[in-house]
Amino acid sequence: MIETAPLTEPEMVRYSRHLLMPEVGLTGQQKLKSSSVLIVGLGGLGNPASAYLAAAGVGRIGLIDRDNIEESNLHRQVLYSEADVGASKVLTAARRLHEVNPLVKVEPHEMTLNSSNALDVLKDYDIVVDATDNFPARYLINDACVLLGKPDVYASIFRFDGQASVFYAKRGPCYRCLFPEPPPPNSVPSCADGGVLGVMPGIIGSIQAAQAISLILGMGEPLIGRLLVFTASDTSFNELRMRKNPRCAVCGPTPTITKLIDYDEFCGVTMGTLDFEVSPASLKREMDEGRNLVLIDVREPFEFQICRIEGAKLIPLSTLQSKIGGFGKDEDIVVYCHAGVRSARAAQMMIDSGFKKARSLRGGISAWAEQVEPGMPRY
Repeated sequence: MIETAPLTEPEMVRYSRHLLMPEVGLTGQQKLKSSSVLIVGLGGLGNPASAYLAAAGVGRIGLIDRDNIEESNLHRQVLYSEADVGASKVLTAARRLHEVNPLVKVEPHEMTLNSSNALDVLKDYDIVVDATDNFPARYLINDACVLLGKPDVYASIFRFDGQASVFYAKRGPCYRCLFPEPPPPNSVPSCADGGVLGVMPGIIGSIQAAQAISLILGMGEPLIGRLLVFTASDTSFNELRMRKNPRCAVCGPTPTITKLIDYDEFCGVTMGTLDFEVSPASLKREMDEGRNLVLIDVREPFEFQICRIEGAKLIPLSTLQSKIGGFGKDEDIVVYCHAGVRSARAAQMMIDSGFKKARSLRGGISAWAEQVEPGMPRY
């Protein structure tokens, strides 16, 4: 139970609209002031979640991220401006949140959360908001929250779709109850590959903030045991009910996971270079040497219109399997996409089909534009 702290006169004025609500009132606002929330990830979801929690008066807000701000972040990460490109996300967000509400304490952690530090960091906060965008981080946060007995306010977004839930093993299922095993590596596209509607993080991140506030106040019915799914293309909300898995490896009655594990290994994430990858610099050198290369662009036609590598053939990944018969299995083939995820799947597909020299451009055309053709349009 969160112990309450008295409100100062400036806080009474600032939070007056909360005080007028019987569901919040003076006691509820004191609970918010006395509470602490850790937000892991200061990208699309972490921006609105942190801003609304700060504005609401959550007394102590922790921020974790190690990335710097990129221009491609700006269409959805509203705490940042053009002038912030290249700066630390977590430090910039901390400064913005102080401007939003100087009455709350913001604690920036410019770091990567991992198995060696997660328990030490998470134990000092009441609630954890998972605003990450990758499976190793989601499993890490879930397992740490289960081991520490803390609620995990989860969300994810992709293109026009978003989902949110509260995984709290004390009162319902955890993330592993819903997803016991991660999907195969590179089988699920990221926002960098498939894109995301700019307003989606605002909608879903705000739901995360509302869930954290609901937990703090003990008000209403949080999304424990429920997965909320929002689709912007038809403006629909749907809900899936979830049950605790009695065989769950971390929150079941006989858990097999009793300490944090290597989550990159668990999710099949390859930390080094794949055997069939080629760097942008190496590919450029081979092209300059006159190597007889076949370049295949596996992106979509609208992406091909934005930018392309000279001489590449456009074959979207969804149609590649039906068209690879037109290439010789001894040809030197290099496939590329936007960031390297789709092309890794394409290269593996071709290798599995007997192509001996199929390779993927590491980092995709985004890395090519950065390292080889700086004047190329980027997206």
